[in-house]
Amino acid sequence: MATTSSTKTPPPPIPISITICGDGGCGKSSITLRLVRSQWTSEYDPTIEDSYSVTRRVDGLTYHLALTDTAGQEEYRGMWAASNLGADAFLLVYDITSPDSLQALAYFDDLIDMEAETRVDNAERARRAGLSLARANAVSASGAKTVPPVKIVAGNKCDLKESRRVPAAQGLDWARRRRCGFMETSARLEVNIEETFALIVRRVMESRRLAETGPVSLATTTAATTTTTTTTTTTHHPVKLPSPLSPDADSEKRLHDAQLSFWRHLKCW
Repeated sequence: MATTSSTKTPPPPIPISITICGDGGCGKSSITLRLVRSQWTSEYDPTIEDSYSVTRRVDGLTYHLALTDTAGQEEYRGMWAASNLGADAFLLVYDITSPDSLQALAYFDDLIDMEAETRVDNAERARRAGLSLARANAVSASGAKTVPPVKIVAGNKCDLKESRRVPAAQGLDWARRRRCGFMETSARLEVNIEETFALIVRRVMESRRLAETGPVSLATTTAATTTTTTTTTTTHHPVKLPSPLSPDADSEKRLHDAQLSFWRHLKCW
């Protein structure tokens, strides 16, 4: 007598595309390589565009993350606008030691907001045509999207306390005014890297859920995804890192061990 297996085939990973953008030298590639390969390098090699994929489990579900690490230099920004606006989410990275890198995010954010408005218009046309948003995305030969993208701002290099020129409160304020989530990260010490991408996954899924339950608007999706994990305090006290260690052969590991527990206590906004 034939027996049937009771083992269920696991569902395929849920795809999410993420574009990582920001000024040159702010650590976009370092963040990406930390997530994909658990690597970090102090050498700066300007990126034109690199693509990676990685699988992660978040809240019991498996996700396939397609990451695009983009150029930050001004001469390549026209290429960026033409090829990277179709992502489900955008990670806008700045360097906490460079105020200019935070202001440079406005260029990318403006383009993302225009793309978001286009998607809202697509959703409205689909609604008038009697299509669900999922069906509208499935039948669109042009790849037109109907769910506004998620935006997260990451203040990178948060381990460089002595060189900091952008307070966390300033980065948070910029992000909130632009309707973005906010994290501070360190690719070097692997602080908030996995957490940042888990946050992106959760917000993308929430944005999709909201889009399927009713008419899409930027106000609706932004309010829900921004306030879900937002916790702020009215007073920001200065924090003190452990003292730097001497640069001998083992200092990098000891620095990591000494500071990692401290940075793990940082919260996202």
